[in-house]
Amino acid sequence: MKSILFIYFMIFIATSFAQCDSIPLLNKEITNLVGLKINKKVGTGECWDLAKFALDEVDAKWDGGLVYGRKLSASECIYPGDIIQFEKIKIKYKKGKQIFTETMPHHTAIVYKVMNQDEITLIHQNTGYSGRKVGTSSLKFSTIISGKYYIYRPEK
Repeated sequence: MKSILFIYFMIFIATSFAQCDSIPLLNKEITNLVGLKINKKVGTGECWDLAKFALDEVDAKWDGGLVYGRKLSASECIYPGDIIQFEKIKIKYKKGKQIFTETMPHHTAIVYKVMNQDEITLIHQNTGYSGRKVGTSSLKFSTIISGKYYIYRPEK
């Protein structure tokens, strides 16, 4: 019985993920723009400067603050080019035998790649990975142990 449920679960996940393969044009434009900024400082090097740059360059509408487009619901697909606002996030993960903990008290990042429903690559700046220059890092949603995040879809 467990194996049948597992098979149904895997079919559901594969079907759900397969429906997320049509990246919106505006998101593609944003991803292309920010990809050209890797290893460069955008604006003053603050995390939100990269999102501001991308949204302004593609003439997307946003509130000029921390609302970077239309807020996504939990059931919607995440695409490269979507923007994530992290608030009081704590991440815990294991590499080999070591356990690591990271925090993002207040951070803005752009989704650069989507590997699956649990893992994405972020492109962002003002991080421990790349300092005040644009860089990438991986995030597994399953490693988030506290805090909140909001995902926004850029719109014209």
